[in-house]
Amino acid sequence: MNSAAGILVVILSIFLAIFLFLGIVLTIYLIQLTRQIRKITDSAERTVENVETVVSGIAKVTSPAFAVKMINQFIKNLKKRKARGDK
Repeated sequence: MNSAAGILVVILSIFLAIFLFLGIVLTIYLIQLTRQIRKITDSAERTVENVETVVSGIAKVTSPAFAVKMINQFIKNLKKRKARGDK
């Protein structure tokens, strides 16, 4: 093998080693990033479940309160009509 081919082999070997090292480092960073994303999505999912629970609880309380308010309004209207003498 002549000297030009030897130098070319050495240069290519160095570049391949650099790219291999960069690939390993990037793979490690991607693994860390996916773990962080997984933690964030788990936290967001828990938050959504908690909000959903609160909203359903409020809906259970609000519906009867709204019904009672409507009944009270109906009763007040009946009392006003009887006081005026309307049918």
